[in-house]
Amino acid sequence: MKLDRRSFLSFVIGGAAGTAVTPLPWKLMDDVSIWSQMWPWTPVPADGAYTYVQSTCTLCPGGCGIAVRKVDKRVVKIEGMAGHPVNDGGICPLGLSGPQMLYSPTRVAGPLKRIGKRGEGKWAKISWDEAVAEVAAKLSDLRESGHPEQLAVFNGAGRGTFSALVDRFMTVYGSPNLVRPATFEDAYEMAVYRMHGQQAMVGFDLENANFVISFGSGVIDGWGSPVRMIRAKSLWKDRKVPLVQVEPRLSNTAAKADRWLPIRPGTEAALALGLANVILSEGLFDRNFVDYYTNGFEAWRKMVLDGFTPEKVAGITGVDKDFIVVLARDFAKAGAGVAICGRGRGATPGGLDEAMAVHSLNALVGAINRKGGVWTLPGNEEVNWPEVETDETAANGMQRPRLDGAGSGTFADARSLPNRFFAAQADGKADPVKALLVMEGNPLYTQPGTETVKKALDRLDLLVSFSSLMDETAAYADLILPNHLYLERYEDVAVATGMATTVIGLAQPVVPPQCNTRHAGDVVLALASAIGGPVADAFGWDGFQACLEETLADDWDALTEKGYVVHVAQPSHWSEAFPTASGRFEFAGGYQPVPIEGDKGAFPLVLVPYDSLRLATGPAANTPFMTKTVGDEVLKGKDVFVEVNPQTAGSAGLGEGQAAVLSTPRGQARVRIHLSEGIMPGLVAMPGGLGHTAYDDYLAGKGVNVNALIGPVEDPASGLDAAWGIQAKLAKA
Repeated sequence: MKLDRRSFLSFVIGGAAGTAVTPLPWKLMDDVSIWSQMWPWTPVPADGAYTYVQSTCTLCPGGCGIAVRKVDKRVVKIEGMAGHPVNDGGICPLGLSGPQMLYSPTRVAGPLKRIGKRGEGKWAKISWDEAVAEVAAKLSDLRESGHPEQLAVFNGAGRGTFSALVDRFMTVYGSPNLVRPATFEDAYEMAVYRMHGQQAMVGFDLENANFVISFGSGVIDGWGSPVRMIRAKSLWKDRKVPLVQVEPRLSNTAAKADRWLPIRPGTEAALALGLANVILSEGLFDRNFVDYYTNGFEAWRKMVLDGFTPEKVAGITGVDKDFIVVLARDFAKAGAGVAICGRGRGATPGGLDEAMAVHSLNALVGAINRKGGVWTLPGNEEVNWPEVETDETAANGMQRPRLDGAGSGTFADARSLPNRFFAAQADGKADPVKALLVMEGNPLYTQPGTETVKKALDRLDLLVSFSSLMDETAAYADLILPNHLYLERYEDVAVATGMATTVIGLAQPVVPPQCNTRHAGDVVLALASAIGGPVADAFGWDGFQACLEETLADDWDALTEKGYVVHVAQPSHWSEAFPTASGRFEFAGGYQPVPIEGDKGAFPLVLVPYDSLRLATGPAANTPFMTKTVGDEVLKGKDVFVEVNPQTAGSAGLGEGQAAVLSTPRGQARVRIHLSEGIMPGLVAMPGGLGHTAYDDYLAGKGVNVNALIGPVEDPASGLDAAWGIQAKLAKA
C-alpha cells in the first residue's frame, strides 16, 4: 500500500505522541512516596513492620486484584496483586491513589440530613437509626398509598451479590424502576441477544488474537481493565500482532497503534460494513461457519454488497477506499482477527447498529467462540436464592411500566435506559418517581445532560445518596447514608468487561471504617426490616457479610485465601451456541446514522468528548495524585484545553493557548485552545473527568464537565444513549 501524506502524517504524529506520553510515567512512580506525604490529610505512619492484605479494586469495572500495604495499621501503598488473572501485578493511576480517597477530607463522616436548600451545603448530623427510620417511613408511605413504583434506585455497583440484594429488595417492595448506568456492554449484549438468541456477557480473547481492529475503543485509555489492556498491547507488540485504531482523534491508543485511521465520528458501523463488503466480494469469509451455522446470510450479504462498497463507505466515513480494501484483506487473512467497539472507556453505550455491525464482522471471519475471538459468557451464576413471595401491592407495582420504558414495547431487549429515565422524570408527563436512592453512582456528574438530571432530581420528594465521598449527587441530596469505602468493606466483584473468562474477585476490609459509615448492604437489610411484612420476610440474613458468605459458599474459602476465583467457561461449539429459532447465528442489522443535537448553521463544529487514563470519569473522581499527572496541554490552573485542528482554529481566528468560548445547544464554557494535527478538521475534543463542583480544592472548579455541554441522543433501535458528539462553535473570549 502506498504511504501517502495522510497516512504518513498519522504515523509521524503517532510516533511523537507515543514517545512523549505513556499511561503512567515512571518518573511519577519515583515521586509517589513524596507526594503521598504532601497532602495535609494523609497520615504519616511511624516506621514499623509492614503487612499486606489482598483485595479487589472497585473504582472502575476492571476488577483488578490489589495488594494493600499497611504499616502500623495504616494503608501506605496499593500495589497490583501478582498472579491475578486480570492485572497480574499491574495497577493504574486511579487504583494506585486509593489511599488518598481513604484518608480524604471529603469523606462523609456520618449520616447527614439537609437543612438548607438543595445543593446549598447545609447539613445536620443525625444518627443511623434516625436516617434509616426516615427513609423507611417514606418508602412505607409509598407502598401504603399503592404506588411502590414511585421508588427508584440508581445502582452503579455492577454485577454481584450486592446488586442482586438490591434487585431482590425492589422486587419484593414492588418497584420496577431499578436503573443502572448503561455502557457499550449493554449495546453489545443486546446485539448478542438478537444474533445468538441468548442473554450473555461478552468477552474478547485478546491475548490470543492475531489482528485487532478497535472501533474507537480506548485500548490503553481505560477500556475494560486498563492494566489488562496495556499488558495485551505489550503482548501484541512482542508477537507482532497489528492493532488498527479507528477514531477521529489521535488518542494514546491511536498513537501506540500500528495504524491509525481517522474517521468521521458516528460512522464506525458503516466502516465495519464496508470491510464486510470487501471480505464478501473477495470470498475471504469463513465458509464453514457461514454455510452451516448461520441464518439470514443471503439477505444480509445483498444489503452489504449493494449499499457498502468501498467507494460509498469512503464517502460516508472519510477513510480512503484503498485503506478499506487493504484493512479488510489483512483482517480476514489474519486467521484470528477480532474487532472491538465502545468509544473510549465504553461508558456511552453507542448505537445498536454499531454493535451489530462489528459483531457481524467478527462472525464473517468465524471469530465467534473461537480462540483469539469474541466469546459469549454466562451471567452471574453465583446468586442462587429462593424466589421471593410478593404481596398484592408489590405484584401490582411490578406490573406497572418502568419510567424509562426498558423491558417492554419497542425497547423490550433493554435492561436499563438511564437517559430515558432522567428525561421522563424531568419532563413530568409521566407519573414521576417520588424517591430515589443512589448507590455507587454520581448521575448529577456522570450522565450526559446534567441540567436534565438536575431537573429530574428537583421533582423528587426524597433523594438519598449512599456515597462515602461528597460528590455532586451527594451534595444535592436530602439525606446521605455513607457507605464504607471499598477498602473498608466486603464485596464480590464479577469481572466481565472484555474478559474471556469469568473471574470473581473479593474486596475485603483492609482497615476498620475510618468514619461513621455502614455497608450499603446492611442498610438495605435494615430498610427491609423497618418496612416489615413480606419485604422483611424476603431477607433472612443477619447482615450483608452473612449474605455474602452464604451466597459464595462454594468459593468463600478460596476467595478469602487467594482473593479471587476463576470459572473457566469453554465457549460452546457453533452447533450448540445459538439458541435462536433457527438454531443458528442470525445475520442482521445495517447502518442508520445517529444524528447529534444541534443546528449546523448555528453550530458549525462538532464537540466530541475523549477519555484519558489520567482522568477518572466515573463515580470515583480524580485524586490529587491523578490530577498532578495531567499535562499542561489538557489542564493549566483552572482552565481546560480543547484540541482543535490548526485549520479549524485558524478559521475562527484562534491560536495556541488562546482563551475561547465553546458553545453548544446545551450551554457554553470558557476554554483554551490546543492546536493539534491529530484531530480531524471541524471537530473540537474535550477531556472527560474535569469540571467537578464538589469534592475539594484539588479537584473542584478545575476545567469543564463535558456532560454539561453534551446531552444524550436516543438510539431508535435500542433506546440507549448513542450520542457521539454535539454541534458546537468556538469564538474568541
